[in-house]
Amino acid sequence: MKFLWILLLFSYVEAKEQLTPSPDQALDMLLEGNAHFVKGEITHCSYITEAKDALLENQTPFAAIVGCSDSRVPPELIFDRGLGELFVVRDAGNVIGPIEMDSVEFAVAKLKVPLVVVIGHQNCSAVKAALLGKDHVPELDQILPLIEAALKPCKMHTGDKLVRAVECNVRKGVETLKASPTIAPFLAKKTVKIVGAYFDISSGKVSLLDLGQGN
Repeated sequence: MKFLWILLLFSYVEAKEQLTPSPDQALDMLLEGNAHFVKGEITHCSYITEAKDALLENQTPFAAIVGCSDSRVPPELIFDRGLGELFVVRDAGNVIGPIEMDSVEFAVAKLKVPLVVVIGHQNCSAVKAALLGKDHVPELDQILPLIEAALKPCKMHTGDKLVRAVECNVRKGVETLKASPTIAPFLAKKTVKIVGAYFDISSGKVSLLDLGQGN
């Protein structure tokens, strides 16, 4: 009987691992969902139906998204994903502070997400405030210094200055997450990938950023 239970346990673990997408497969799933969003062909519209009892006790998201709190950038919609599929961390300016770091580390270490996406977006007000050097936005006192630090090494001599600043802010977020001692072993084993992305509000398209990422 004991042998049977052990066999069933290994079978369950193996089946669960087979259901977990690889980092690249998870990324393809997100980009495919965004293509649906751009075309207006949303497939995950019945959230109540999708919830069911299976999601009451456990969650098995296949990606963690670090995004801006901007009301125009809802991850589940722009990636056309259903309940339980995305672990979402949002704040103004999609910065990585202690709370955001803890949240992503939890997603990687405990929920075993194979993919983390840091996504900035067109016309980000928080990045714009930092870029213009506004000192009178008390509501962003804890956020602006993080964005300003990301912009200091940023080269913005060509192209749209705000777009470039958003990209640099995303780069900083990716670098910060990769430096996490908790996440580093998963990166080394290539069981998780961290990428940066940019959401163009006018077109609805999400584009991956070339940040020189090895993972």
